[in-house]
Amino acid sequence: MPLTMNRDVFITCAVTGSGGTQDKSPHVPRSPKQIADSAIDAAKAGAAVVHCHVRDPETGAPSRRLELYREVTDLIRAADVDVVLNLTAGMGGDIVFGSTESPLPLVEKGTDMVGATERMAHIRECLPEICTLDCGTMNFAEADYVMTNTPGMLRAMGAMMTELGVKPEIEAFDTGHLWFAKQLVQEGTLASPALVQLCMGVPWGAPNDLNTFLAMVNAIPDDWSWSAFSLGRDQMPYVAASVLAGGNVRVGLEDNIFLEKGVLATNAQLVEKAVGVIQGMGANIIGPQAVREKLGLTKRAPVGA
Repeated sequence: MPLTMNRDVFITCAVTGSGGTQDKSPHVPRSPKQIADSAIDAAKAGAAVVHCHVRDPETGAPSRRLELYREVTDLIRAADVDVVLNLTAGMGGDIVFGSTESPLPLVEKGTDMVGATERMAHIRECLPEICTLDCGTMNFAEADYVMTNTPGMLRAMGAMMTELGVKPEIEAFDTGHLWFAKQLVQEGTLASPALVQLCMGVPWGAPNDLNTFLAMVNAIPDDWSWSAFSLGRDQMPYVAASVLAGGNVRVGLEDNIFLEKGVLATNAQLVEKAVGVIQGMGANIIGPQAVREKLGLTKRAPVGA
């Protein structure tokens, strides 16, 4: 596909994630109220979409508890600012193997493997406008941890998302993930045009060099919408790279906790900085309603309404 600068850009803020950042910065939100407040602040700063995980309010550890998702969802939807809600559906596919000589039995701490219906329980209950679909299995930086998403699991979860009317955001950590995403659309499991998030620089997925990035951009069908991000100090350079290559952007504490070297950021500050980069390039920031129209989303009322 030809690379043409995007002049109308939407920002996604990845609010908290599931990584071990909870003790590295006081700004990483833990409780549902903290997560919702941080998401709302990011929306006020210019994010059209907020991507949310939940955490145990006491420990900050990643969680799949349905009541936590319900609370976050209701708080965001009841806020005085409009924003598109994007919930993760990536939890529940974690395997931690034993030692290299004795990989089985699996290590109980960190292993969290459940079926497709359970992985989708909070999506079915909360009905966000968007939810993520990690489109492949991948080794992460940890020695014996594998993020597991088999073709069968992805077909099952993708079909559930389509049936629920929730837009899947295809998380592509490597080129093969895009290949399989196109297969899911070809089969009719996912609707076209699809939505893609290019996840760059996550060990050991696609490295965040520009050659790899452009190869992945060129593998996205012309009529699909896409965003991209990278980690740490490369977060803001990828704001510029994504816009220049025709995409949208993602920032937030899930991917980077620093505003600049040695200065811890809030989500709102990261969004504000991204706004400055985008507008400095001569592009416009579009809001949540424009995103809904672009992606064919339907805004829903609070769960309890």
